[in-house]
Amino acid sequence: MTYQPHLRPPAAPLLPPMFDTDSCLADLPRDLAPWPGTQAHPQISACLDRARAHGGWRWPERPVIFVSDPHADAEGFLRSLIAGGVIRRERGRIALTAFGKQARIVLGGDSLDKGPSNLALLDALAALRATGAELHILAGNHDLRMRMAVAALRGPREALTEHLFARMGRKILPALREVRDRFVTDADLGALPDEESCRARLLPGPDWPTRFARAAEGELHPTLIDKEIAKLTEKLRKFDRDRARSGLSCRDILAAALKCHEVFFEPGGAYAWFYDSMDVVLRSGSLLFVHAGLCDSMCALLATEGPSAVNASYRAEAERASLGFYFGPLANLVRTKYRASDCELTERGVTALHRAGIHMVVQGHVNSHSGQRLLAKRGLLHLEGDVTLDRASRALEGLDGIGAGATLIFPSGDVIGLSRDYPAAKHFAPERMS
Repeated sequence: MTYQPHLRPPAAPLLPPMFDTDSCLADLPRDLAPWPGTQAHPQISACLDRARAHGGWRWPERPVIFVSDPHADAEGFLRSLIAGGVIRRERGRIALTAFGKQARIVLGGDSLDKGPSNLALLDALAALRATGAELHILAGNHDLRMRMAVAALRGPREALTEHLFARMGRKILPALREVRDRFVTDADLGALPDEESCRARLLPGPDWPTRFARAAEGELHPTLIDKEIAKLTEKLRKFDRDRARSGLSCRDILAAALKCHEVFFEPGGAYAWFYDSMDVVLRSGSLLFVHAGLCDSMCALLATEGPSAVNASYRAEAERASLGFYFGPLANLVRTKYRASDCELTERGVTALHRAGIHMVVQGHVNSHSGQRLLAKRGLLHLEGDVTLDRASRALEGLDGIGAGATLIFPSGDVIGLSRDYPAAKHFAPERMS
């Protein structure tokens, strides 16, 4: 092969060539080092022992590249794919590399929110799909919030749902700004009532807490009802400040939210493919890919009926998007941090997973400032792959520049964690660990 200066060869045989044509990843590590903390960690060792006791590991038949939580930063996402060796950029277009044509790309959720541009991220995903890449898009909690906020404004005004835009919509204001600018027409605005009427449609009525508490009695635990009312009260205090920062009037917000239904959820909408192609879990060998985590209920469903049943149930329930769904086991897949308030994962669920041959969860949702992390959670091995890609989060959390990182999982049983925020490529090979 002819030497090309922009093509950085692998420093180790496992790493595919990286086509860094614009030298945006000069600080990305290319030397492998043992994954820190795995050799001597008793809880990780116990997870590996359980995997051996339940039939050992089955690895993906093709390389898997896992990138999670781009949060509307297209450049961070594309740099991560370059880091993983699956794409190259040529004259402003992306193309699959030879390695990229062999690999499966898994986007681990939270494509939306934060910034700098939701639509640019979706355009990047569309461009990646157009290359013929095998791309799997998983749902994240931020993606679900968009769906629920939009649905709440279109449906009948009911005590259980009339607060959901105020509850979910604060973080989607940047996306609504973009939809307003690109898709909303003068005719769309002209069809809406005055500013005060639009504001009343966005926010719950003054007697909502009483009506909500009564309506939610059969659907939510009393502590969740109280927590929801308190959370909504806090969000209402911030509504006008957040709206003013977005530069949107209430008429703008309502017009954009209604337009989102057309753009994202109606057949033929410009981005309807995004939610149409979205799953909530993906299994490959002994690995389960999910945005956040699991509970006993989902472990049982995975063990008895498999990922297709979980995905079908999530898809059906997300269409209706009730609060019972949001706080229940299906949405727990995109929300849990294994808090006391989350759906519980116990020894029963972990055992069911191991018996079904699932030994590790690969997730996003919990961002790290020093690359990927391996942890034992509730006795189950988790690989956290959210390496803080988006510029908004990085600026808030004291990280420089644009993030880049990818988790590479090979049929050989080798797992590589790449991040520009850690000085080495982390290497984990559980079958070769004593």
